[in-house]
Amino acid sequence: MSITPVILCGGSGTRLWPLSRQGFPKQFVPLVGDKSLLRLTLERLSWTAQPPICVASEDHRFLVADSLEAERMAGTVLLEPAARNTAAAMALAALHARSQGDPLLLFCPSDHHIPDTQAFARTIQLGVAAAESGAIVTFGVVPSFPSSAYGYIQQGDARTDGSRSVARFIEKPAPAAAQALLLQGHVLWNAGIFLVRASVMLAALTRHAADILQACEGAMAQPRTESVGEVVFVRPEKEVFLACRSQSIDYAVMERHDNVAVVPFQGQWSDVGSWNAVAELSDADDDGNRITGQGHALQSRNTFIHAPGRTVVALGTQDLLIIDTPDALLVAQRDHAEQVKDVVSHLSQRKIPQAAEHRRVARPWGWYDSVDMGERFQVKRIGVKPGASLSLQKHHHRAEHWIVVKGTAEVTRGQEVYLLAENQSTYIPIGEVHRLHNPGKMVLEMIEVQSGSYLGEDDIVRLEDLYGRQPATTPDGRKTS
Repeated sequence: MSITPVILCGGSGTRLWPLSRQGFPKQFVPLVGDKSLLRLTLERLSWTAQPPICVASEDHRFLVADSLEAERMAGTVLLEPAARNTAAAMALAALHARSQGDPLLLFCPSDHHIPDTQAFARTIQLGVAAAESGAIVTFGVVPSFPSSAYGYIQQGDARTDGSRSVARFIEKPAPAAAQALLLQGHVLWNAGIFLVRASVMLAALTRHAADILQACEGAMAQPRTESVGEVVFVRPEKEVFLACRSQSIDYAVMERHDNVAVVPFQGQWSDVGSWNAVAELSDADDDGNRITGQGHALQSRNTFIHAPGRTVVALGTQDLLIIDTPDALLVAQRDHAEQVKDVVSHLSQRKIPQAAEHRRVARPWGWYDSVDMGERFQVKRIGVKPGASLSLQKHHHRAEHWIVVKGTAEVTRGQEVYLLAENQSTYIPIGEVHRLHNPGKMVLEMIEVQSGSYLGEDDIVRLEDLYGRQPATTPDGRKTS
């Protein structure tokens, strides 16, 4: 038996703002111990012994690559030019897999938490016979309470392959309807996990969503590929893919297909879809308070505090969610957790940058953290991965002072190339061509002090870049470096 895992890494996770944001969605955020949900997903699928296929956005390509590297895995990352929901993402993966044979594909979201890896693997194996016979197999979670946050699968008759048929898919029900479904029995939460032959998935798309498949076929006719270490990036043709309509695989195929089987999963599962769900990942004290990081709850009940960076104290509170980050704070009643996405819409409409970006921003070469800023100055902490380089660039409006605090920096300034050790510094005048490179085996950390008449992130002329980026801004004005 050979199963190729396909991990769907899209989604913005707006219900977990301010920790999850467009530039750093929840699947990449360390939420369980020091590991992200994506890394935990990679761990959970390691029993397949096949390099995974990840489907992700261009903006998050190196976050995926970093997760694969951290788990010491090779893999392929299909880079969607734009988000087009799960039907298109799964079509891209099936087309890519078909070019390498006709494997069984195990489609999994990247942002679910399933702590019992062995129970999960056993459940998947129970669906192999049905998938090999030509069914699309989905895996439903045995519900532990009536939830309006999940869709449901109503189980039908038993099949000879050990699975059950799917009688119907049920959209997220109202609370009373959810209660009635559990009393009725034979229903499962829809976890969005599927096992299917690549050829079977493509045939189902041909039958039910031919236009989506056609657009994806055109985009994958001559994809561009690029290897970075053990990771292969595959880029579909952008303009063709942008013509693809957006639809979930449930609407496009599952609710219309006549050969869908289901296997129940009885282990612990969470889609980590709200701050209440995140809170449940932590143990509660005698008063129902759950704390991660440097939080303290005094004379409080049923309060969740996420405070990774600084001391946060709740005094006399009840049923609150308190989420602290360096540049934004959320305080919400627990029964309003599902409305956090509306907060993101509110902030986005007002063009508040914290709606989409963190103070610390991931880049292909590492990261930077905007520590302080004022009129005509800005201070950043910069981390550069071993062997990585920033682009060769210059600025029209700002000068930069660099101070190395950890590691060794190789600096290109005009025609000069020189090394800086810890506690050494250099100055980059306005208009000077420059580059920063880490020649060492440890992360380079430095402080950058910018000064000038304009300090916007779009003041860059990129002359040479190792990551295929252009000296331009994104449509909303954000710098692409």
